Amino acid sequence: QVQLVESGGGLVQAGGSLRLSCATSGRIFNFRPMGWYRQAPGKQRDWVARVSSVGNTNYADSVKGRFTVSRDNAKNMVYLQMNSLKPDDTAVYYCNTDPAGIYWGQGTQVTVSS
Repeated sequence: QVQLVESGGGLVQAGGSLRLSCATSGRIFNFRPMGWYRQAPGKQRDWVARVSSVGNTNYADSVKGRFTVSRDNAKNMVYLQMNSLKPDDTAVYYCNTDPAGIYWGQGTQVTVSS
């Protein structure tokens, strides 16, 4: 059964920080790169960040230097630390494998006010 449960979103002012969490099943998580994705209002869903099974990371240019993705393999958890948030970061954030599977969780809303 697919388990992708995002949490940690909220409303913050520009320049603020949030830490998102993603709880996954071992079947989804084990030995797979995991990614964060986001979908802003009226926009397509975009890839944000990737963390490999051993912790190597990649980021979209739009978030590089501000966001940090990590994982805890013992807990089947993925995290996204978001600093220096901008209004353009406002979106629903999703986790998934990277490349993404076909099933998605509910996401967690991040709203950044100017």
